[in-house]
Parts: sequence; C-alpha cells; structure tokens
Amino acid sequence: MTPPRTTRRPLVIAAVMAAMAMVAIEATIVSTAMPGIVGELGGLSIYAWVFSGFLLTQTAATIVFGKLADIHGRKPVLLAGIAVFLVASFLCGLAWSMPAMIAFRLIQGIGAGAIQPVSLTIVGDLYTAQERGRIQGFLASVWAVSAVAGPLAGGFIIAHASWSWIFWINLPVGVVASGLFLAFLHEGERRERRPVDAPGAALFTLTVAALMVGLTEAGEGRWSIVGIAAGIGVVAALLLAVQERRAPEPVIAVSLWRRRPIAAANGASLLAGMALIGLTTFLPMYVQGVLGQTPIVAGMALTVMVLGWPMGATLAARNLHRFGLRRILICGSLLLPLGAVAFVTLEPGSSPVRAGLGSLVMGFGMGLLSNAALMLIQEIVPWTQRGSATASNIFSRNLGSTLGATVFGAVLNHGLAAAGGTVTADSLQQALAAGGLPGDAETVRLVLQHALHQTFWAVLLISGLAFATALLVPHVALGRAREVPAE
Repeated sequence: MTPPRTTRRPLVIAAVMAAMAMVAIEATIVSTAMPGIVGELGGLSIYAWVFSGFLLTQTAATIVFGKLADIHGRKPVLLAGIAVFLVASFLCGLAWSMPAMIAFRLIQGIGAGAIQPVSLTIVGDLYTAQERGRIQGFLASVWAVSAVAGPLAGGFIIAHASWSWIFWINLPVGVVASGLFLAFLHEGERRERRPVDAPGAALFTLTVAALMVGLTEAGEGRWSIVGIAAGIGVVAALLLAVQERRAPEPVIAVSLWRRRPIAAANGASLLAGMALIGLTTFLPMYVQGVLGQTPIVAGMALTVMVLGWPMGATLAARNLHRFGLRRILICGSLLLPLGAVAFVTLEPGSSPVRAGLGSLVMGFGMGLLSNAALMLIQEIVPWTQRGSATASNIFSRNLGSTLGATVFGAVLNHGLAAAGGTVTADSLQQALAAGGLPGDAETVRLVLQHALHQTFWAVLLISGLAFATALLVPHVALGRAREVPAE
C-alpha cells in the first residue's frame, strides 16, 4: 500500500512566495524598461496599454479563477495560471511591435489573475487564522522587496542585457515554483464535481473589461471610446444578471457578496485601494514638482509606504489574539485618513519628511487593513467557497485602484483647468520625467500646488469613507481548524 503523501507547508509557502514575486515585481521592473522598449518597438501613443492591459485582464480573471479553484481544486488551477503567465512572459520577450507586446501582456495578466487569489487561498487552506497572520506578513514582504528591487533590476538589465530579459527572468522562478507545488502540495481527493458557468465567466470578463477600458479612457479624456465601452458594459452586465439567475453554479455568488462581513470588508478594501493609488500616483509629483526635491527623494517618500505595509502586517499577526480581526481592521482603516492629513497640510516650504511620515502611516494602515480583511473573509466561509471569497477581496482592491486613478486624475485635471489651463497633466508628467517643470517654473509650481492640494483632499475623503465602511464589519470569532488535511 502506498503511504499517504503529506503537504510540506514550508516548501509550499516558498513556492507561493516565488509565484507571487513574479506578479509583484512585474509592474515596477517593466515600467523601468519601457522607455528603452518604446525606443526599439515604437508605438508611444499606445504604450500605456502595456500596463493597463495587464491590469485589465488580471482584474477580470481574478473572480473567475477563484471560482475555478473552488470547483477543481487549488493546485491544478494555480499550475495552469503559472503556465499561462510563463508562456506570455516568453512571448513578451519576443515581441516585435507594441501591439504584439500589448497582446502578450493581456495574456500575462490572465495568468496573474490566477496566481494571486489562488496562492492566497492555499495559505488560507493550510494555516489557521492564528498562523496565517504571520505567513501573510511574509507575503507582504514579497511586495515590499519587489517594489524596491524591481526598478534596480530593470535598470541593471537594460544597461547590461537585452530588454527581453525583463520578462524572461520569470521563467526559472515559475518553473521552480511549479515544481515545488507539484512535489509538496497535496490536496487530497476532490469531494465533488460541479459544473462550470462558462457563459457567466465570459460575460463577467466582458463586463469588467468594458468597465476597465471605460475608466482608463476617461482618465485620458477619450469620451467616444468611453461611450462605446459603457454601452458594451451595460449590455454584458444585463446578460450576466440573467445568466447568473439560472446557472446552477454561478461564477458570481450573490449570496457570498451579500454577507455583511464580506460586503463591508470588500467595500473598505475597495476604498483603501482608491486612496492608495492616489498616494502612489501624486505624492512623488508633489515632492518633486512643488517641494523642488530630486526624483530620488520623491521615490524615498513613497518607498517608506511600501516598507510600512509589511510592518503593519507583522504587527497584526502578533496581536491577533489580543485585539481580534475587527479591531485590527478598524485600526488600519483609521490610519489611512490620519496619514492623509499629512498631505493636505503640505505647503511649498514643507519638509519632505512630513510627506514620508504620512506615507509611512498609510502604508502601515494598509498592512493592518488588507491582511485583517482577507483573514476575516477566509475565516467565515467553507473550503468550497474560500477561493471565491479570497478572489472577491483581491478584485475589490484592484478595482479600487482603477477607480482611484480615474477619480483622482479627474480632480487633478479640474484643478489644473481652474488655473487657466496654462499647464496640463501630460506636460507635467513629461517635464518631471525629464527632471524639471514646463514653462515658468515658479508659476507652474503654484498651479501644481493648488491642483495637488485638491487631490490630497480627495484622498483624505476617500480614506475617511474607508474607515466608515470598516466600522460596518461585524465581529468574527477566530478558531477555524484547517479543513483540508494532507493527503
């Protein structure tokens, strides 16, 4: 008789960290290499879709793969996602034009949409809440290290090798992660087989894709495309509602989203994602353009936010029993508006240290809030819904980032227009990237101060709404035992 195989949790977590590192480093390392890639491939007018396309398919795929992980098991869905990600990474390195690069990035985003939610679901399966807080602190550190190492690695590769290696460095990491999952993750026999709602998955993907395109193009002011995307999105959403009412196993579990803890935690995560994108997008612009600091100082003011995130996650893990998930979640959400206060009080003569402190506080709060929200959601659902529940939280945060980019971009443009239209957001970004300000520097600095001040007030408002939403989360008791033992 063949002895039962046991899941080696430390090696599985090593595989999870490797898989998530591929997704985490992708944004920063690619952004560093894009100027060189555009110089070789051309397509400057559409290169923004290298990033937007990846986020679009990643967000849309998250819910679908979370559901598939509940139906077919975590390991096969995750391995499929890694395979898609690696094939797309290889093709990105071979891209011969900007449209080809965007097409391969769309596929790469699909793979990322499987890796992130299913990896976190595996952590939820293997560890109790008491153990999981510490593990998720490790995972938060992956994102922190990737945010710092990505630009450095990208700059090194561009200087010493072909830009293709920006994407090809994923290949050995993904192969090692897949090998560890195959060898050491054993889920046991699947308890049931349920039908896959393929029409619902397709309609949901189309709905989210239309929404993301509409939001992205609204930020660029292309209203004709926004109208077309909105029309497609409305039709797809109506068809999705009809399909999900009659599907025996709907891809969107309405009963799951209606549960108060999940709805409130996801709402807080969405609003927190909006606030965070406002910080990461506009704080460097303020430090460099208004305070007159160097790009390095502007980057450091933001980097402390990335460092505060794993610090908050680790503290949450160590105090889980003492305070409980709800109190930690509320505390984290409270730190968001407290950190945002530092930004609305910034003036042209302010020290960048104040900006850095506000950034650190918001990052610390996100570490508390994001991990507590995810653990809370995973704690109240059975194994058969944990993939969908985990994906719902990640989807909410990603959607919040897209909404935030559109909302805060509109606020900034309004502030610039109110100053007489002497400067635009595009001219600012181009000039700051070149290390200066367009036109009369002092005049532009005053215009930028006014516009960004309004934007920071919007960040503070959204952060306050995140705190108010977190207050709606009810108490959830800890103590769930691990439901899926080793095979």
